[in-house]
Amino acid sequence: MYSGHVACPGCGASLAMRLALKGLGKKTMLVLPACCWSIIDGPFPYSSTKIPLLHTAFETGGSAASGVRAALDVLGKKDITVMTWAGDGGTMDIGLQALSGAAERNENFIYTCYDNEAYMNTGIQRSSGTPWGAWTTTTPNKKEQPKKDIMAIIAAHKIPYAATASVAYPDDLIAKYKKARKIKGTRFIHIFAPCPPGWKSLPEESIKLARMAVQARSFPLYEVENGMKYTLNRPNPNEKPIPIKEYLQRQGRFRNLNDQSTKLIQKNVDQNWQNLLNKLDK
Repeated sequence: MYSGHVACPGCGASLAMRLALKGLGKKTMLVLPACCWSIIDGPFPYSSTKIPLLHTAFETGGSAASGVRAALDVLGKKDITVMTWAGDGGTMDIGLQALSGAAERNENFIYTCYDNEAYMNTGIQRSSGTPWGAWTTTTPNKKEQPKKDIMAIIAAHKIPYAATASVAYPDDLIAKYKKARKIKGTRFIHIFAPCPPGWKSLPEESIKLARMAVQARSFPLYEVENGMKYTLNRPNPNEKPIPIKEYLQRQGRFRNLNDQSTKLIQKNVDQNWQNLLNKLDK
């Protein structure tokens, strides 16, 4: 990446891109559906990335990348990695059909969902990636539905590789892209990327919040190979987790929660963690 992108201070999405490209290297082409990164990249004809980038429609991340991959193959350029880079809205909602179709065909590209848990670029509207209890402009009290489990949906397609990652753990994130680059077929990486304006959090706390989400077991880091083999990276199951309340209290988007709601979130986090442990390769 070049300097001079137009991301907000503390933006997790900009750091996520920088780390991902460190793992993938220069022989990479980006497919970019509508999202915050459509703006972060810069106004035409400028781009903050040092690699070719195709801006495409909101719903076409999976299909556009499939086409780019096919074109490169026809040209004999099989050593170039194609990566779609989309937000949670463009992945879990608007782009899910194209992503599912590409995954079912096992198209040979990487799909990244950088997850800031709402439609941030268009005014902080709720997405299916927004967690239960969060404030958005379209859920002014709190969101009443749970966060969609996109990893379970992707794993059900039995693709070669899927993983969660976080900007708070850069070595883990870069290593997963290096691993994904060497695998043929559809690969999916789900990155936790805080958004200070949308989360009503301090820009200087983005990395702290991303780390707390892992430490609270709310966003564990793990890998799924061929939809079957689960490997936990972080946190260590033997380490005592931090209470989810400590994570929630640092974000204004959860200001409407009472103690009962916080306890319910903690219960759901504990259940989801146990479900993940049950899937681990023993």
